[in-house]
Amino acid sequence: MNKSMKLLIALLAVFGLVAAACGDDDSTTDAGTDDAAADDAADDAADDAAADDAADDAADDAVDDAADDTSMDISSIGAGVDVTMGRANWASGYVQAEIYKQTLEQAGYTVASPSLLELDPSAGYLAMAEGSMDFWTNSWYPGHLSWHAAELTDGSLVADHVSIVDGLFAGAGVQGFLITKSVVEENGITSMQQINDDPAIRELFDSDGNGKANIFGCPESWTCDNIISNQITYYGWDNIEQTIAGYDAMFAQATDLANAGEPMAIYTWTPSAYVTTLIPGDNVMWLTMNADDILDDSNPNGDEGGEFHDQRPGFDGFGADFCTQPCQLGWKPADIQVTASNDFLAANPFLEALFPLMRPSVIDISILQVEQANGDGSEAEVESIAAGWIADNQDLVSSWLEEAAAAVS
Repeated sequence: MNKSMKLLIALLAVFGLVAAACGDDDSTTDAGTDDAAADDAADDAADDAAADDAADDAADDAVDDAADDTSMDISSIGAGVDVTMGRANWASGYVQAEIYKQTLEQAGYTVASPSLLELDPSAGYLAMAEGSMDFWTNSWYPGHLSWHAAELTDGSLVADHVSIVDGLFAGAGVQGFLITKSVVEENGITSMQQINDDPAIRELFDSDGNGKANIFGCPESWTCDNIISNQITYYGWDNIEQTIAGYDAMFAQATDLANAGEPMAIYTWTPSAYVTTLIPGDNVMWLTMNADDILDDSNPNGDEGGEFHDQRPGFDGFGADFCTQPCQLGWKPADIQVTASNDFLAANPFLEALFPLMRPSVIDISILQVEQANGDGSEAEVESIAAGWIADNQDLVSSWLEEAAAAVS
């Protein structure tokens, strides 16, 4: 296993641990109260352990029996049902989409290739709301909630017609800006705020000579482009401007600059193969946005649904080896989830039961994305990578299918 792959696995392990900790924050109360409650709960659990174990065993037996009764029929559950599946227009979401397609096909569904309906979020959510796309696996929440606020021609909202499905990669979408590491070290850069405020540092990033620092952002309609614009307004960064263009072209330029030790800052995310090229702690660092403040729900640019661009509490879990200090990426780790048409879910109770069960390893998916990035870029290769993962994890995939079948039997 090469250095980049090892680093990716290590980083994703950190992402998962910190994201899980962040997810617990909202439910945390006074420490003393928690300790007392925990002690009481432990006592109650000890008293009831035997009864609980017996009940759990009975429930497990029931599920196993139901699965046994339906397992022979799983391959025909979706017989005669056509599914129109789409995918988002960023390559890091291709493999997970294909895994879903091939899993549904094991249950007998006829599923259109996601590559035939590749859309940006602004079009994707409208397609689901209007019924021309049944589901996709590429929602990034909370940011994508802004697209739920779009109004249809009948006056209803997208939110009235689609559902967010629990599952997939909760809290896994760590995102933020990467900056050339040597430039950070040579110039004492600690934050994006400093780039805006310090004329000498700002000049380093002024690639077009207009007096403003240029940062590589996102393609139009990816949502992150709107969030970055809202961040610039919210923080009052009059001396910074976002480049909005095709992402892979921007990333290639950013990589060349970083490897040459030249100034650059670019938005990126995980899980993706991008952090095996621009490697935090190696040729780049994660960049603190503003350690004292995080974009809230005030929607300073007045975007439709822009209140959902709220990034509080932001990600601050990286140490000095990976992130400028005090680390605050200014982005909340996103929940990468399935979104589906309400009508589609209502018509397919098996899939409504199946989707929340499908939770492939985010580290597995990241490794597959590296394999995809190192390949020939063909759709056949995406299909092959997904098929290989399913073959290696068939017991897991079968357990998803069997549990969903048991739930609706």
